Amino acid sequence: MSCLSNYDELFTPFSIGNMEVKNRIVMSPMGTYGANMDGSVSEGLARYFEERAKGGAGAIITASQYLSQNLAQGIYGTYFDSKRVIPSLAGMTERMHCYGAKAIAQISSGTGRNAHPSQCGGVPFSASAVPAVFNPNILCRPLTIKEIKDIMKSWELGAEIAANAGFDAIEIHGHVGYIIDQFLSELWNKREDEYGGSAENRARFAFEILDAVKRGAGKNMPVIYRLSLDHRIPGGRTLEDSMKLMKILSEHGVDAFDVDCGCYETTDFVYPTNYNGDACMQYVCEAARAATDKPIMNSGNHTPETALELIKTGKADFAMLGRPLIADPYLPNKLRENHPEDVRPCIRCNEECIGRIWGRYAKLSCSVNPAAHEETAFTIQKTSSPKKVVVIGGGVAGMEAARVASLKGDHVVLFEKNQLGGTLSAIATGVFKNRLRALVEYYKTQMVKLNVEIHMEEADENLPLLSTCDKIIVANGAKPVVPPIAGLERDNVLDVIQVHKLKEIPGKKIVICGGGLSGADLALELQTELEKTCTIVEMRSEIAPEVVFINGIALRKRLEESGVVSRLNCKVSGIDDDGVLIINEKGEAEKIEADLVVNAFGMRADHTLKDAIQSKYPKKTIAIGDCTQASRCGKAIRAGFYAGFQN
Repeated sequence: MSCLSNYDELFTPFSIGNMEVKNRIVMSPMGTYGANMDGSVSEGLARYFEERAKGGAGAIITASQYLSQNLAQGIYGTYFDSKRVIPSLAGMTERMHCYGAKAIAQISSGTGRNAHPSQCGGVPFSASAVPAVFNPNILCRPLTIKEIKDIMKSWELGAEIAANAGFDAIEIHGHVGYIIDQFLSELWNKREDEYGGSAENRARFAFEILDAVKRGAGKNMPVIYRLSLDHRIPGGRTLEDSMKLMKILSEHGVDAFDVDCGCYETTDFVYPTNYNGDACMQYVCEAARAATDKPIMNSGNHTPETALELIKTGKADFAMLGRPLIADPYLPNKLRENHPEDVRPCIRCNEECIGRIWGRYAKLSCSVNPAAHEETAFTIQKTSSPKKVVVIGGGVAGMEAARVASLKGDHVVLFEKNQLGGTLSAIATGVFKNRLRALVEYYKTQMVKLNVEIHMEEADENLPLLSTCDKIIVANGAKPVVPPIAGLERDNVLDVIQVHKLKEIPGKKIVICGGGLSGADLALELQTELEKTCTIVEMRSEIAPEVVFINGIALRKRLEESGVVSRLNCKVSGIDDDGVLIINEKGEAEKIEADLVVNAFGMRADHTLKDAIQSKYPKKTIAIGDCTQASRCGKAIRAGFYAGFQN
């Protein structure tokens, strides 16, 4: 496959202070929950960063590194509180240096008011007695002067540890409303002592940190400051405010700025989703350029294409890629070698990265790359005894199984009766689903490159090849739920997949029965891209409560902004030619007019084929994906990886 773009501009060196970085791709700092419980670097964490360095990143910013466990307030990470952690940190930086990547330590004074009360022991600390983010009924405990002075001592020690461990630069975690940001912002800093009141006093905390870092690490250690230039909330810091702040921080010794936007009141910009669009934080770069002559780094839903544009236009000096490098550690090398078609795209689902951490306290992984943070255990190795593998179903689960088995050296034959990509191909029609479309294209490309034998035809338990192959992987997917509702069989009713496949959507008024993710996404797409008037009817009290909370926040915000009507706590009782009959939130019968009614009651596993094949070939059949239990894309891909990985 030919390359349509040249990414050479991403592979020119650039310097921050005395540190020359070999290219313009920097891995964004993201917590992993992968450190040892004593705050030292685990083997898995070191291997995780090693893989991204090997993959070609110019620099890697390591995150969830706190001055102490106490200041972390319940967040697991590495702690720069004792020289005992230096050996493990040094081992990690050496692995990055081995592949030419610069190692940058992002160090944090803590989350402050962003800490969850259940994790931090009840009452978070902050600059002032302001409400805690996750429980506004709790007022934070203001840090005392003595505690502030102790924090500065900790910064000096932390910087010394970073330097001795071989880090090439230090990044100060000053963004998204963490504790340093809380001191800087008039919204959260209500102090009346030397750390509050005037803009100069509010900046004193940050200035003293900069001084402490220089004392601990030496004046030659480059210092990067991560700063939210636009909090995006009333009373928060604006771009104009940030320009003044950047100037004084530059004068106080900052060597580069890592700029983004948002805070925990705008969580969808802390962990941006597909609904935010590509390069959603790039808009702050113009203000940053006007404020400082220091190098600028920018993050926020960058793709290889937006990263290239960022550098070519000079809007920033480094493009920061976080989740894309979790999804594909070798993204830089693939771009450098002009093979963007081989880049496995991040789908911004947040399910298996931040979702695992927030929801399960489990270490980071990835929906499209199950080997993330398990690089050693999940290394795909060539088998000494290749097998003939039949995969039935060409959705993402089936294609992932085929990909992994082929990489092992197995001969893979795949059967798909409709289209490669399965349900995902069908529903990935909206503008905000561009990463899902990219994922399907990635898999299609890999099937060709790996010589997977593809048959676009239906297969069943009587397929002769099943009797002679060594392994059967069934991944035939799920089918729509059809509840016993009168009128659901009418001509004016279609299911979600059927609607996505239409070239033209009939009518103007559309009622979507079911407010799960598929129904809500469809409503957003129809309303914003096709100018339909959509109403969602949902029995539960919230739209798409099943998705990771960050995505839910973003989705519900976009639905409200677009004018989609959400009828919550309502039950569909019937459908006629004119619309949908419901029992509303008051228990009253009501009718919502509709030109088209959409069955979005969800999907259920289709066991029929699976059961038939397992019954006939029980010893060599593996069932994966939605044919066992309807779930998210990431769960299906993980099941496919496991199935292909097994001998």
